[in-house]
Amino acid sequence: MVRKRRTDLPGSGPQTQESSGGRGGGQPPPTQQPTPPTAQGGRGLGFQPQESSGGRGGGQPPLTQQPTPPMAQGGRGWASQHGGYSGRGGVGGRGAAPPGHQRGLGAVHQQEMGGGVAISGGPARAPVPELHQAAYGRPVVASSSQQGSVETEISDQLRQVALQPQTPPASSKSMRFPSRPGFGNKGTKCIVKVNHFFVALPDKDLHHYDVTITPEVKRATNRLVIGELVKLYKESNLGNRLPVYDGRKSLYTAGPLPFVSQEFKVTLFDEADSQSTTRRHRDFKVVIKFAARADLRHLAMFLSGKQPDAPQEALQVLDIVLRELPTSKYCPVGRSFYSPDLGRKQPLGGGLESWRGFYQSIRPTQMGLSLNIDMSSTAFMEPLQVIEFVCQLLNKDVRTRPLSGDDQKKIKRALRNVRIEVTHRGNLRRRYRIFGLTSQPTREVRFPIDDGGTMKSVVEHFRETYGFSIQYTQLPCLQAGNPGRPSYLPMEVCKIVEGQKYSERLNEKQVTALLKATCQRPQDRENDIVQTVRQNNYANDPYAVEFGIRISDKLGQVEARVLPPPWLKYHDSGREKTCLPQAGQWSMDNKRMVNGGIVNAWTCISFARGVTDNAARKFCSELAAVCAASGMHFNPNPIVPIVTARPDQLEKVLKSTSHDALQKLRREKKELDLLIVLLQERGSLYGDLKRICDTELGIVSQCCLQKHVFEMKNRYLANLALKINVKVGGRNTVLCDALTKKIPLVCDRPTIIFGADVTHPSPGEDSSPSIAAVVASQDWPEVTKYTGLVSAQAHRKELIQDLYTTWQDPVMGTVHGGMIKELLISFYKNTGQKPARIIFYRDGVSEGQFYQVLLHEIDAIRKACASLEPNYQPTVTFVVVQKRHHTRLFASNHGDRSSVDRSGNILPGTVVDSRICHPTEFDFYLCSHSGIQGTSRPAHYHVLWDENHFTADVLQMLTYSLCYTYARCTRSVSIVPPAYYAHLAAFRARYYVDQQTSDGGSVSSGRGARSSRGPGSSAAVKPLPQLRENVKRVMFYC
Repeated sequence: MVRKRRTDLPGSGPQTQESSGGRGGGQPPPTQQPTPPTAQGGRGLGFQPQESSGGRGGGQPPLTQQPTPPMAQGGRGWASQHGGYSGRGGVGGRGAAPPGHQRGLGAVHQQEMGGGVAISGGPARAPVPELHQAAYGRPVVASSSQQGSVETEISDQLRQVALQPQTPPASSKSMRFPSRPGFGNKGTKCIVKVNHFFVALPDKDLHHYDVTITPEVKRATNRLVIGELVKLYKESNLGNRLPVYDGRKSLYTAGPLPFVSQEFKVTLFDEADSQSTTRRHRDFKVVIKFAARADLRHLAMFLSGKQPDAPQEALQVLDIVLRELPTSKYCPVGRSFYSPDLGRKQPLGGGLESWRGFYQSIRPTQMGLSLNIDMSSTAFMEPLQVIEFVCQLLNKDVRTRPLSGDDQKKIKRALRNVRIEVTHRGNLRRRYRIFGLTSQPTREVRFPIDDGGTMKSVVEHFRETYGFSIQYTQLPCLQAGNPGRPSYLPMEVCKIVEGQKYSERLNEKQVTALLKATCQRPQDRENDIVQTVRQNNYANDPYAVEFGIRISDKLGQVEARVLPPPWLKYHDSGREKTCLPQAGQWSMDNKRMVNGGIVNAWTCISFARGVTDNAARKFCSELAAVCAASGMHFNPNPIVPIVTARPDQLEKVLKSTSHDALQKLRREKKELDLLIVLLQERGSLYGDLKRICDTELGIVSQCCLQKHVFEMKNRYLANLALKINVKVGGRNTVLCDALTKKIPLVCDRPTIIFGADVTHPSPGEDSSPSIAAVVASQDWPEVTKYTGLVSAQAHRKELIQDLYTTWQDPVMGTVHGGMIKELLISFYKNTGQKPARIIFYRDGVSEGQFYQVLLHEIDAIRKACASLEPNYQPTVTFVVVQKRHHTRLFASNHGDRSSVDRSGNILPGTVVDSRICHPTEFDFYLCSHSGIQGTSRPAHYHVLWDENHFTADVLQMLTYSLCYTYARCTRSVSIVPPAYYAHLAAFRARYYVDQQTSDGGSVSSGRGARSSRGPGSSAAVKPLPQLRENVKRVMFYC
């Protein structure tokens, strides 16, 4: 070990805007504020339908011709914006009006626009306004004026609700999510088992104590300190209490300690130095001070429905109690625990292995407290010599081959913050944490040994001090310990400490290996869960016994219902005009797409080395035939000859092929409908291709892998046809009930369905932005076709910042825009109808973010609507879709073929809204898909806002039916399609940004900030390259 000599020291509340902009409707605001001026421009706020098809479908006439509605009264508020949405991923920029933006083109130019509460970043429980959900239809609120007609009064009130500020209350507790409107009744009733175990509520007197440990150390050391303290002072000073500790600042006991505040001295000895004559030790001062009592009565009231808010502290205490013992026995990662003793380790490659473990969380439910237990696996680093790990990581022998610059970057990322122990000092295994890698090889690394600047090489130091001759001097040294005074360690003397979770992104092979290791059939998973509960032996857990917590060892049983599948409509020219799916799946046999798209001009480029020109032509010819047989109008001949090229010629060949095709189509004033691309494998070439086609050339593309070109299976070609059809503006199928207008709260009046998601960078990507995507249905009443928009926003920020935006125009003043507004305008262009109802499915939100996300995004929806017309406020239902949970449903009898699908999972359509759901709020679990392998995970839907007054049956049936309209396959899918599409669009947009930030550097913006920065955005974010209009108006992300 070499320690660098210290020579010089290196320089070492959320705001809430008072405004509401909502539908209000329950009570008047606490204080009457003067109403701001109405929007300037008068007629400029009305509706103006535009002639636009919104897509490129039309190979066959639509199934039903809808008469064009009469033109709505008003001016240009609903006219399309040139260039569309101009947020971070669109045309124009944040801080300036979009290029070519002209007066009246969808912009509201008013001096002031009221609007609700814009949440800035800050603590999770920020001040929250008192939101009142509007009554169904037109809201009626208290009015200060009693004169005029009822219609005039309501109109005036609407304007006040939309534009008048409200004083926010002091806490988010004053906001309430919708209560459960009753339980569902539709479907065939059955009993299912669930991995929730009943917990008897203890009657102990819980006490909370603040803990201060000096000097400050990490959580793991904190636990060692408190563990030693309990061992030393339990009987003498702690009243024989057995406390539990959260690893930070809180300690809890079942009853009071015999003091209010007391200071303790604790000494920890370093076990690594136990063979040395002088053991290293550290002294700590610990102060324990009474803080509060954690009252369980409020928890009992909440579970019985008598109190609306869950007492989080009481739940936290119980969770800490049940985590105390497994934390000391296993390796904790989040809410899961892992150990080689909990199952066989599986190699993942690249120096990694999978460890088995279990997830554990205590949850409040209708049946009382339950303990949710599930099986889990994750990637850990193998305890290898560092040189061996590096060889596996790079898949080459670094002992004989030099490292490239990219190799060094990869090693540095993989080993960052990894703990290692040195092996060159016999029994003395000192441990260090790696923070970097030297830029020079070991033979060139030198360090100062005195204040005079005398330098010594690492090679000399190890030979003279330890008698160790460094063999691989061409490799860089690891930098460990204190970055201000690093220790230089040759790789060959370092070994990775066991039990470290790997936090970087896994490659495709590792992901496949991990999924294979974790995949379990339902019955096997159920057995493992029950076995885990028995092994944990909660009845004899000393901490559970101390706090009086009793846990059942039997799986919970709940009543479920299997909803009926919807009838699907296909084109009348096919042999089968309608279809009733069986077990969540069906096929395109004897069916034709309900609206076939048109592909007149197409061509193909092959970047696959093994595909000959003849094979490419044969594949394209077969694909064209399958598309035509499925109902599309597909020209069998390419517009320009098929091209073969090398991958390094990607951009050049794409642009030249596009140019040649456009030259040929210029006389007909047409564009290239489709580009088919053959790839060797789905690597970086795929992302570059999509970025160029989507944002530079404006070409809809379909990629196919070389292996599928050779196999040419009918099922694969049929699936490609489904994807191509929606990419060129067609529709594959629609719900029969939609065509006959039998879907409640969708078909009775114009309804737009949104899906939204935010994807975050992989672990370790500290500077990449998060990507937000919003899609919205563009056909009514079919609700099958979705347009999508994407936007880059601040790193790891969950609130969607560009739903509603404003910026200052030098001529027009304040201009209003954003994703919601553009999608509403697009719906109006395509249907001729103003949406009277909004259903918003929001993916990717955790329970701790419910209040923040709801307040910010409902507020953005209201503002976007008000920017189109002052009194325009369609009723909104906001539903969060969650897949990252650990609730699993199992058939009551695995041997009953009528209650399981072919994979052994519960049947698609199984819905649960009792016992394991929230005690009072509107939520349900829905397994909408048929299992393929492993255990199906039901989606959890939680309603956070409901002005449309859905019943349980209506919302559950709507959600389930929509799962059959997913465009990319003939199966029902696991989450509602708009949320699924938003995830796909966000994932696609990641290719646009990764190319810009591939060096891992910071992302900066060349534009000033707009007037309404998104919540939590502390740094400028470089906008995504804009999507081309012809790409944006179709389902390009499929």
